[in-house]
Amino acid sequence: MTTGTATTQVYRVWIKTTPEAVWEAITSPEWTDRYGYGGVPEYGDMAPGTKYVVNAGIGMQAMGLAGPIIDGELIEVDPPNRFVVSWRMLMDPGLEAEGFTRIAYDIRAQDGGVTRLTVTHDVTDAPGIAAMVDGAGEDAGAGGGWAWILSDLKSLLETGAPLKS
Repeated sequence: MTTGTATTQVYRVWIKTTPEAVWEAITSPEWTDRYGYGGVPEYGDMAPGTKYVVNAGIGMQAMGLAGPIIDGELIEVDPPNRFVVSWRMLMDPGLEAEGFTRIAYDIRAQDGGVTRLTVTHDVTDAPGIAAMVDGAGEDAGAGGGWAWILSDLKSLLETGAPLKS
């Protein structure tokens, strides 16, 4: 009997800003399209059990992508401390077929006006997603996964500009 492959990826970044600013940046469409790969989430009433989609943002639309690129369900919503979602990539049929993974954002204030953001992505039984979010396509120009997204988020929140303008 095969029980599958359990894989959890954990990424952590310290950002010189408030937990509230980090929360806003990861949940607000006005922010999410400004860093990483972009995307415009529609989270509805921000209550656990709510289905959501992330639509292609401005950059992705410029590359010819449209419509929902991600979907899932809100699992935990505790502003500004913790945000947990199920997450499925819709842009690639192979990745979509891997099904839903789970992402937890843990946001904690630190001394000196710094906030620690920990992203835990459970990619159990989703090897394509695991490779993608680990940055497997980085050298081929396909992106650097979570490391890239969090670096870009940090830059945006601390300087007002993403890494690439």
